[in-house]
Amino acid sequence: MSYFNRLLLQCRSGFEKEAAAEITDQCANVGIYGYCTLNQGDGYLCFNIQQPGEAERAVKEIDFHALIFIRQWMVCGDCNELEREDRITQIEAVVTDIGFPQCSDLWVEYPDTTEGRELATFARKFSSALAQKLRKKAVLRKAKASSAIKLMLFALSGSEVFIGYIPAKNSAPWPMGIPRLKFPKSAPSRSTLKLEEAWHWFIPKSQWDERLAFGSQAVDLGAAPGGWTWQLVQRSMFVAAVDNGPMDPGLMETGQINHVQEDAYKFVPEQQVNLMVCDVVDKPVKTAGMAADWVINGWCQEAIFNLKLPMKQRYQEVISCLNLIAERFMQEGLAYELSAKHLYHDREEITCHLRIL
Repeated sequence: MSYFNRLLLQCRSGFEKEAAAEITDQCANVGIYGYCTLNQGDGYLCFNIQQPGEAERAVKEIDFHALIFIRQWMVCGDCNELEREDRITQIEAVVTDIGFPQCSDLWVEYPDTTEGRELATFARKFSSALAQKLRKKAVLRKAKASSAIKLMLFALSGSEVFIGYIPAKNSAPWPMGIPRLKFPKSAPSRSTLKLEEAWHWFIPKSQWDERLAFGSQAVDLGAAPGGWTWQLVQRSMFVAAVDNGPMDPGLMETGQINHVQEDAYKFVPEQQVNLMVCDVVDKPVKTAGMAADWVINGWCQEAIFNLKLPMKQRYQEVISCLNLIAERFMQEGLAYELSAKHLYHDREEITCHLRIL
């Protein structure tokens, strides 16, 4: 059997079953079949594939950026038990003896759990030492961005490590799929980081000045106290903040906000705005339908909105909502772009992005 007989998939702790359902569906769509092994709360799972070469085909044919609950992934084999005295030599032997593709970079990751985060210091120091050794041996070599491959280590402890790889362009651009964002002290709530993270996932940084343009118009549905509005104001947008609740007084002093005390689901702008955002706690199907209305009716150019998930059947509920939006656009004959991601700063919701092409 090929060494590369599985996919290791990272997700938020507690969402392993959703990630398992998702990878099973995505692999089946390209004719790849296997089974998942997982423990609830581990923050990762494995999709095991019997046919040689199929795990490697999966990461080439499945678009990582279309995955919702999976933060990061890699092709790998069984977990390696390393002797602590000479881990670097042992890893070098695995990489050179088993037929790894030529890699240009090294990432050492670990589960995003309380126990896993205790490995952060080890991962940082070990990554530096190992990369230095592998570059001297020409195991790591520079490559064009379009063809670069990352050598991936996923550590369960200082001696238990999965060793694998992933094409750089078809994986998360940040270690563990987590952009490192700092909470701004002047923001009214921590929810502000959800919108900032959404921009990083859904809008290329090179397009921010065009699509999140200074002086443009935005609507924040369910705005109070203003966590998402704060991000829009920082982009020098003018915001209609729709909520019956109170807005943060300091935020209102910017002069860029019109506080509309109205039901978020009934509000309609007088003219098209650049961006609509929504973080209202309500039934996900209701929010999905509302977001489709906004884009189809031309009330906004694009929308970013959260779908609050039920306690059970979370994956199925997400797919149902995304299918509802897709059916609406098909009925209208409109080409569209729809993306969804379970962000690091999300909890019991996923964040979606929608716009007409």
